[in-house]
Amino acid sequence: MIVTDWIHTLAGLFILLGLALGVDCGHNPLFLHRYFLVLPLFVGLNLFQFGFSKFCPLGIILKKLGVPETRQNGGSCCGR
Repeated sequence: MIVTDWIHTLAGLFILLGLALGVDCGHNPLFLHRYFLVLPLFVGLNLFQFGFSKFCPLGIILKKLGVPETRQNGGSCCGR
């Protein structure tokens, strides 16, 4: 997986996790507190600002951890 794959995967995970922990629909066994809705809000705002500024803190962290920026197999998304 490359940097953009990790960013999309982690953003989706944090949005779903924040909603699961923050939405109380009366029978949600994962609900902890309404303040967990701040997590998907933060992720959404971060994605929104990236669209204008092209600055992504998670991308910088992943690059420093050695995650590749491009695919090694000629650009194919499926490894063909």
